[in-house]
Amino acid sequence: MSQKRREFLRTVKFVLFSISAGLIQVGSFTLMEEVLQWTHWVSYLISLVLSVVWNFTLNRKFTFRSSNNIPVAMLKVAGFYAVFTPVSTWWTAVLTGVGVGMNEYVVFVATMLINFVCEYLFCRFVVFRGSIDSAVKGSENDKQ
Repeated sequence: MSQKRREFLRTVKFVLFSISAGLIQVGSFTLMEEVLQWTHWVSYLISLVLSVVWNFTLNRKFTFRSSNNIPVAMLKVAGFYAVFTPVSTWWTAVLTGVGVGMNEYVVFVATMLINFVCEYLFCRFVVFRGSIDSAVKGSENDKQ
């Protein structure tokens, strides 16, 4: 299979797994926001963590097929979210607050889209760089 085709399929898988993670995030967010009536940023933060764990697990195994050190890879993702989470939590609070008053779901979806693009780039070029397809039987890494 050509490299272009592999990258295209990798991107499609990432999109599909991200959609599933998004459904987890939206479902848990809606439950906490509407049913439990928790504070907006708390609902956002918990739903984000649930989504990240799901997305990381599936993408490491099936999209990037990486056999790299899982704790190290997860620490890299945690580093990404150590920056993204406070920044996105802040802009969520500002945009949905009294001064701006944007709809919480509009901000939520926009934040998810920004997260999707940034996370793909970070995973592809930082977290799994050098270990993509290393868990595939018969890969170059298996022959060494």
